[in-house]
Amino acid sequence: MFAVFAALFLAFSIFLKGFLTADNMLTLLQNVAVLGILGLAMAVVVIGRGIDLSLIAALAVPGGLVLQMVQNGHSLPASLLAAGLLAVAIGLVNGWLIAYAEVPPLFATLATGLFVAGLGQAALFQLDVVQWSDGMAGFERLGQGSILGIPTSIVMFAIAAIAVFVLLRQTRWGAFIYAVGDNPFAARVTGIPSRPIVVLQYVLAAVIGCFAGLVMAASVNSMPTRIFNSTMIYDVILVVVLGGIGLSGGRGGVVNVIIGTLLIGTMLNGMTILDIPYAGQNLIKGVVLLIAVITDTILNPRNEETAQQGDI
Repeated sequence: MFAVFAALFLAFSIFLKGFLTADNMLTLLQNVAVLGILGLAMAVVVIGRGIDLSLIAALAVPGGLVLQMVQNGHSLPASLLAAGLLAVAIGLVNGWLIAYAEVPPLFATLATGLFVAGLGQAALFQLDVVQWSDGMAGFERLGQGSILGIPTSIVMFAIAAIAVFVLLRQTRWGAFIYAVGDNPFAARVTGIPSRPIVVLQYVLAAVIGCFAGLVMAASVNSMPTRIFNSTMIYDVILVVVLGGIGLSGGRGGVVNVIIGTLLIGTMLNGMTILDIPYAGQNLIKGVVLLIAVITDTILNPRNEETAQQGDI
């Protein structure tokens, strides 16, 4: 995948006027920073042999809740706490349904995402686009401005990547996630608390998704809550699969997410410069995703164990 990214980047640099400029490179990275953070969340789940289709709802609803509560006169710390608790609740529900009720992740997270999105529209938000307010003053620095010349959104992606890397590679819980993803039955026999680990990975994914929502809201000074109806979840899956994280679980890491994010960012930026219509971009992304999934199936074949209950 890194070779594909390098070849695509080189081709665009040579043949697309205006692609290889400092301003365009910063724009490219800014445009995919939130997508990269969501890719980290999805990676935690996929490494543990799952999938989370509720990520976009976890991005939009808690983030929108912060803006709405501040609009209604609540303090910013209280609003952030409420959003964090909502994100944890989303992860706990997903984890319980998958680990204890043994609902397949695809259906559990799809249902949870629809419920959370509907809850936001029916009970939490007054408008589809929740606007910034004076009580949020200063918080926009999370997504705007720069640190040492680097846009803040890119710095937030880097911080999230470092945190997830440390979790997966330097902690016992990270090792447990890999073990459960590689073979949940063997992990359970060796004494690893498989079900709590599954719950943990979905809670982490929802919290990271909430963080991505806050960065996004701070970047544009609003939260378009109907973003859960967009194709963004497919872009997140593209980041993970194209980055080389096997859907059969137990493989991959933060480096794969970074490669996938750069590849998707380069592809989207190139298509924008080429003035390809949005529908055409979706068509191309769909074909690329299909090829990536077929390639993943060939490179990471699912044996008899991975075909059992608990698989994606």
